[in-house]
Amino acid sequence: MNANVKIDPVKATAFLPDPRHAAQPPAWLVRSSQVFAQRVLPPLVILMAALLIWELLCSMEGAALPPPTQVVSDTWELITNPFYDNGGNDVGMAWQILASLERVAYGYLLAVIAGVGLGVLVGQSTWALRGLDPVFQVLRTVPPLAWLPISLAGFQDSNPSAIFVIFITAIWPIIINTSVGIRNIPEDYRNVARVLRLNGAEYFAKIMLPAAAPYIFSGLRIGVGLSWLAIVAAEMLIGGVGIGFFIWDAWNASLISDIILALIYVGIVGFILDRLVAWVGQLVTRGTSAG
Repeated sequence: MNANVKIDPVKATAFLPDPRHAAQPPAWLVRSSQVFAQRVLPPLVILMAALLIWELLCSMEGAALPPPTQVVSDTWELITNPFYDNGGNDVGMAWQILASLERVAYGYLLAVIAGVGLGVLVGQSTWALRGLDPVFQVLRTVPPLAWLPISLAGFQDSNPSAIFVIFITAIWPIIINTSVGIRNIPEDYRNVARVLRLNGAEYFAKIMLPAAAPYIFSGLRIGVGLSWLAIVAAEMLIGGVGIGFFIWDAWNASLISDIILALIYVGIVGFILDRLVAWVGQLVTRGTSAG
C-alpha cells in the first residue's frame, strides 16, 4: 500500500454503520418480553419462593405434611395417567374433575337463567324489590351444605341434590348484581327508549342488558367461584365420582400427597373458570366489565 495515500476522516465515517439504523428486535418479541416481565415473572417468583419454603419446612424432622418433592413422587402415576379407568370410583384425576365440572355446568346454568331473570324483575319493579329482597337476603346467608339434607330428602338422589346445592349457592350474587345493574341504568337511556318507543323485548335487548352487563358479569364471576367451592364440599358427603369425593376418600386412606395434588387441581380449575367467565364478560361488555 502506498504510504503517501491520505484518508479523509469525514468521508471514512460515511461508510460506518449508523447506530440509529441498527437491527431492532421484532415488535412481537418486545411485547412478549413485556408481558412475561409484568404478568408471568412476578407470580412465578412467588411460586418458586413458596415451594422452596414448603420444601424446607416440611423436610424437617417431625413434619406432618410431605414436601413438594415427595408429593410429586407419591402421586406421579396420578399426574402422568389422569385418564385411567379401573371401573367404579377408581378413575383418574381427569375423570374426577370432569364429573365435578358436569355437575357445576348444570347447576350454574340454571342459576344464571333464574338469577338474571329474578334480578331483572327485582331491579325493574319496586314492588318486587320490597317483597323479594328481604327473602333473598335471608336465604343467601344459609351455608351451602345446610341445603344438602333438604335436597337429598326432596330428590332422593345424590346427583340432582349436588346440582341443587350448586344452584342455590350461585344464584344469590347473580340476582343481587343484576338487580343493582338494572337499577343503575342511566335515566338518559330510559328516555331514549321512550322516544324511540321501544317495546319490552327491544328495551330488554338493546338498553337493559348492555347497560347492566358489567354488573351481571361481576355476579357471574362470583357465582362460578361459589359453584366450584360448593361442589367440592358437597361431593365429600354424597360420594360417587368427583374431585370432592376423591379428596375425602384419600383422607380416609391417609393419602396426604393425593389430597395436596387434588387441591392444586381444584385451585387451577377454579382459576380457569373465573378467567373464562371474565373473558366472556370482556367480549360482551367490550372491556367495561370488572376484570
